[in-house]
Amino acid sequence: MISTRTGATLRRLALVFAVGALAAAHAHASAASDVERYLAGLSSWSADFTQTIEDGQGKVLRSASGKFYLQRPGKFRWDYAEPSQQLVLGDGREIWFYDKDLQQANVRSMDATLASTPAVLLSGTGSVAEQFDIKALPDEGGLRWFQLVPKHPDSDFQLVRIGFDKDGELASMFLADKLNQITQLTFTHPLKNPKLIPDLFTFSPPPGVDVIGRDSK
Repeated sequence: MISTRTGATLRRLALVFAVGALAAAHAHASAASDVERYLAGLSSWSADFTQTIEDGQGKVLRSASGKFYLQRPGKFRWDYAEPSQQLVLGDGREIWFYDKDLQQANVRSMDATLASTPAVLLSGTGSVAEQFDIKALPDEGGLRWFQLVPKHPDSDFQLVRIGFDKDGELASMFLADKLNQITQLTFTHPLKNPKLIPDLFTFSPPPGVDVIGRDSK
């Protein structure tokens, strides 16, 4: 039989746990609201970027840089300038991967490709809170960080972290995939809601380019 004192102690502990659970739920909801609020005010965006991909031991496997353009919903363009000219373009229906040196283009359905990648974060094709569990992390490097863990087990990524600067602008992304490779993106010279020409988000393979992924048109 539980004593009166023990029962009171258990009730206090239960209350503490309940309050803690509510606080955690509120913190998650607040973090999700902060991320959703930023994205809700975003119709277009552009920035210079640098990208590094590391293995699980911190060894840099690849590095690149270029320009990123976004037109919500569903359109984006990664123009890689270094070390070689490549293009990753989403036109709202398909995603194109074009390598100028190889003279090769690969095309995939956008819905199938975006469903399991962090591109859904910026593309505006779905609710971030429905796709990810979101929590706030301690500030680091002058940035306010959030961690997003995919809710769907078929995602290629373990987690995504996004960092905002003191002005509330997106400045960095950190992506960990299921192979333990780490992709880090740093954005500079951002422009929020610029007027972007529609041609930025269309792609027609140049003559002679080998197209993989669909019947040639």
